[in-house]
Formats: sequence, C-alpha cells, structure tokens
Amino acid sequence: MKATITDLLKKIPGKASAEWPMGEPFTLAFAHGTMSVEIYTPKETDIQTPHDQDELYFIHSGTGELVIAGERHAFEPGMVFFVAAQVEHRFENFSADFITWVVFWGPKGGE
Repeated sequence: MKATITDLLKKIPGKASAEWPMGEPFTLAFAHGTMSVEIYTPKETDIQTPHDQDELYFIHSGTGELVIAGERHAFEPGMVFFVAAQVEHRFENFSADFITWVVFWGPKGGE
C-alpha cells in the first residue's frame, strides 16, 4: 500500500455533514485490519471529538498546539504524538499550512 500527500489533498474537503458543515478535513489513505491511515488538515478550527481507537499524529507541515486532556504541546513538522482512545484532544493555534498523518489502530476503547 502507498499514499502521497499530493494525491490525498485532492480529496479534501470531503463530503459535508452536520458534523463537518464545511466538508470533511480528512481522507483515508488506506486501511488494513484495525489499522487505518489518514491525513487531516482542519481549516481555522479543529472540531474533532475523541476517537474509539488509539491514534498517532505525525506532523507533516505547519505549527501550532495539540491539546491532549487539557495539556498543551507545541508542534512542528517531524513530531509525533500519541493520543489514547476516548481522550479529549484538538489542534489549536495552527498555521494555515497544517497537515498531519493520523494512524488509528487496535480495538475500540484502546489497548
């Protein structure tokens, strides 16, 4: 399996919904078993809610802060963050060029 940022960005924004009225700011790169890989590139505000699976964020571009369970972490390209399933988190104060890879895996509720 292979994915490129260039190809994936052509699919964003995705479909609009009540949750994502401006269109989904993410797209699936690929999946296998319980693992899935996406890119995520919110614009202006990150309105995501906690996820059912554990996840990793690999920062591709941009700067800002990732707030995990109320704790702020500055980020820049090349950094990686772990967020356990069901933990409140969101990106804040991020630059317009912010893009992150997201890897979800494992059972619902986390490992």
